[in-house]
Amino acid sequence: MSRFAVGVVAESTPGERRVALIPEVVGRVTDLGLDVVVETGAGADAWFPDGAYTQAGAAVVGRAELLTRADLVLSVGLPPADTRALLRDGQILIGLLQPLLHPAVMGELAAAGVTALSLDGLPRTLSRAQAMDALTSQANVAGYKAVLVAADAYPRYFPLLMTAAGTARPAEVLVLGAGVAGLAAIGTAHRLGAVVRGYDVRPQARGEVTSLGASFLDLDTEAVASGAGEGGYARALTGDESAAQQEALAAAIARHDVVITTAQVPGRRPPLLVTDEAVKEMRPGSVVVDLAASALGGNVECSVPEATVVTDNGVTVIGAGNLPAAMPAAASTAYARNITALLAHLIHDGAFTVDPTDEIQAGVLVTHAGRVVHPATAALLAQAQPAESSPANSPAARVSPSGLAGA
Repeated sequence: MSRFAVGVVAESTPGERRVALIPEVVGRVTDLGLDVVVETGAGADAWFPDGAYTQAGAAVVGRAELLTRADLVLSVGLPPADTRALLRDGQILIGLLQPLLHPAVMGELAAAGVTALSLDGLPRTLSRAQAMDALTSQANVAGYKAVLVAADAYPRYFPLLMTAAGTARPAEVLVLGAGVAGLAAIGTAHRLGAVVRGYDVRPQARGEVTSLGASFLDLDTEAVASGAGEGGYARALTGDESAAQQEALAAAIARHDVVITTAQVPGRRPPLLVTDEAVKEMRPGSVVVDLAASALGGNVECSVPEATVVTDNGVTVIGAGNLPAAMPAAASTAYARNITALLAHLIHDGAFTVDPTDEIQAGVLVTHAGRVVHPATAALLAQAQPAESSPANSPAARVSPSGLAGA
């Protein structure tokens, strides 16, 4: 009997340079009783050559052969349509699939008999799941890189410098959102010598911000109540709260040289934090980096996903929604370790077993046995289908009440 095979496909989304598995962890996967098959060139953009995979014990083959041999397919993002069309009944797909943004695609995978697991849905407050938490590992990379991108675009120094030519004042940096990415940005900006302030609607974030050497920005408004939500995330603010927040933030934004925004709400449009009017009040040469910029929108009204815009008043606005891809070696290494930890949890005696009663599987399992089994995704799919004909409404589909989380 042949061994269970794990296949690693090359990413094909424009600008995506990460790979789901790196040579370093191939041995750990084979120790689970699995064979590893890697698509030719899959790791090249992240500086992991085919030869390194071969030396680690993996087979390097073309995509068609990989999809034929692999029982379980690993990816970073959602594979393109032509790849998904080659997936077969009983095959398993694991990646950051963003099912809440692609419910129809999840329906197609279910109809094809594919079991899909998305790391977006991992229960992040579950201590035994921390080693598998890809959203956290990638957000750490994004927060760090955001500061480097901002420093590169900012036309002055970040630290205080005293030279024979005079004194250069330190840059004043404001980080909006003190989740994983925000805290990584705060720590990095502080180490570069900037004067850093952080803001978050969750009261408990104050201690985390100050512990990194930054000041916590207190808004001069009582209209915004605690924004703490479930699972450690911020909740979506009401319309009135959002308007009051934007108005209060505008004055603070104008006083800063660099603004980095990181706020996201799982499965929804990112909250608007920096309006066009706020950007107009910033000084020429200022920089804004929007980590939430995407097709859904961003935290900055004038940001454009994966593009840099210079406003009429000289402010550089950078839409940076996929910064982990700009640090592919570090991001891929972290992601591969997350994947390996998840495989160790899922694979027993060289075989994959579905257990919807397991908290981790209940969070990440999206499709199985011909159905969309994740309730939040199934509900979105049901909205576009007659209630009586949607398999998502079947009692068997109701595996877990958990919702999939945003990055």
